[in-house]
Amino acid sequence: MSSGEVALEQPVHRFAWARLRPVLIGTYLVAYVGWFFAVGMIIDRISVLISIAVFLVIGSVGRPASDWMRMLRDLALIVAMWIAYDESRGVADRLGFPIQVESVRNLDRWLFFGTDPTVWLQRNFLGPRGDVRWYDVGASMVYYSHFIVIPVVTVVLWFVSRQQWVRFMRRFATVLFVSCAMFVVVPTAPPWMAAGGENRLGLELDALPPLRRPTGNGWRHIGLDGFVNSWDHGRDWANEVAAMPSLHAAFALFVVAFFLPWITDRRIRIALFLYPAVMALSLTYFAEHYVVDALVAWLVVGGAFWVWHRVEARREQPAPIPEPPADRVEVGARV
Repeated sequence: MSSGEVALEQPVHRFAWARLRPVLIGTYLVAYVGWFFAVGMIIDRISVLISIAVFLVIGSVGRPASDWMRMLRDLALIVAMWIAYDESRGVADRLGFPIQVESVRNLDRWLFFGTDPTVWLQRNFLGPRGDVRWYDVGASMVYYSHFIVIPVVTVVLWFVSRQQWVRFMRRFATVLFVSCAMFVVVPTAPPWMAAGGENRLGLELDALPPLRRPTGNGWRHIGLDGFVNSWDHGRDWANEVAAMPSLHAAFALFVVAFFLPWITDRRIRIALFLYPAVMALSLTYFAEHYVVDALVAWLVVGGAFWVWHRVEARREQPAPIPEPPADRVEVGARV
């Protein structure tokens, strides 16, 4: 076989694999949706990482070796980020910073003129046990979207535009790093725990009246018990005092802020901000977070975008054109 035939065979072979890629992606999506309805949403970080890794591998089928190496580097970055997030729990336990209980509650009371927002919302809108209203279903959907939106955006953006994926990950890694640092330094009891809810730390608190934690009521009401069961099981590995800032609130605003520059319709731009607003309201209603947890999270997101916007703008500025030396100008003038 001649060298020309060998060179021709490689692109043809790669093209055949590339034609298989859409079939593999479609199969993956069908399996993912089937798993969702049969078992529940994939929310624990190991399973999330596995699902992301499988998608990236499928998305690289038929691509050259250089793209595979880049994919492996990108996947290693994602794994390192989530492992660091998990390790923040152990660091917090070893350093033993005091858990904030009344300080955060008092900030919420100050913001709302002496009223506890979570207590007020549950007293006025949360029905008796077993009574699920339409807004309970909506709030549950918004709350659990936290476990869907970021992984989906991460893999789709990588598949569509790696340049934008890099911009996304710079900001995302910054938000996650700052949040993890705050989880270590400022461990905070969420409202349900401050109200005396059972916890693995063995704390018995009474900073708030008794509250319920009805995050799964909406999903159970529409028959997706498996989803809720997976979340209840996932609570076993969750850091119960990682409440300040709220990652739910942070990620909701993060996605909106990242894609906002591409939205030109003013009405759509305003409507997009309903997502983080409803997320913050749902978190407060479900006693998962204080309002101040969401506000601090939004400040962290704003800071990350501000820093990287300035860094990237500085990198994209063209280098100044040096002026010619004075003696060269004089020679030209004489000529």
